[in-house]
Amino acid sequence: MSTVELTAPSPAPSRPGILRVLRRPTARVGAFIVAAFLLLTVIAPEIAPYDPYDQDFGAALQAPSLDHFFGTDQYGRDELSRVLYGTRTALLSILVADGIALFLGTMLGLIAGFYGKWVDSAAMRLVDVLLAFPYLLLAMIIVAALGPSLFHSMIAIGIVATPVYARVIRGQVLAVRTTEFVLAARAIGGSAGRIMLRHVLPNSFTPILVMATLQAGTVVVETAGLSFLGMGAQPPSPDWGSVLAEGQGYFLTSWWIATFPGLAIFMVVLGFNLLGDALRDHFDPRRRKE
Repeated sequence: MSTVELTAPSPAPSRPGILRVLRRPTARVGAFIVAAFLLLTVIAPEIAPYDPYDQDFGAALQAPSLDHFFGTDQYGRDELSRVLYGTRTALLSILVADGIALFLGTMLGLIAGFYGKWVDSAAMRLVDVLLAFPYLLLAMIIVAALGPSLFHSMIAIGIVATPVYARVIRGQVLAVRTTEFVLAARAIGGSAGRIMLRHVLPNSFTPILVMATLQAGTVVVETAGLSFLGMGAQPPSPDWGSVLAEGQGYFLTSWWIATFPGLAIFMVVLGFNLLGDALRDHFDPRRRKE
């Protein structure tokens, strides 16, 4: 009787630690910007030289100086203090809007990819309908229905960003659901909910992490955009978008009112994009080889 020689499979190469991401210069820059942004949200009340709501008409429209490093606006409010407090609004928008999109998109993509057939078709048609609208127009429609406010603009942005997550997670789930450990869990009688939450979702987490990081910068821009249009944070809130809107009429004579919040938006978006690109390259084997 012939024998079959069994050889142990060669061990898979260990995945490089997450700290290896920071070996890239762009990743270090992005991580530094994001860390500075998060730190400022915590210490803003301690380092802001003035109350962002205090008005001093005698100091209105002052250029940057030792008393007001970023100058003052048309009401005499300190621009540095308003930009610093704006970090808190930006972080809140990331947590709420990105959180809503992450939860709804993950659940929709997970269910669609796992069950397939008509469930997948129905879910993807819903995603196609949402993607058919220009994202800003759809967000404005939702805010108009709910009423202009910062919280409603976060809800609108979360709903608008949901299809992006749903498509990414669905593609990952379609690949994971046919793996051996998922088939084994089905064979021993595991329930669909248990298999999705215990086996499929944890093994689909990598693209979620990358997408959430990349979307954080987009959320900051979209929240500021709605506030700029008067549909998000309302004056006198020190939101970067509303501060930009207040300074647009003074840009030729008092450039600092709109310039510094604009630079703050630029830096935060740059930081999250650099960090997200580095994470994507790290987790993608093809990009890692390149």
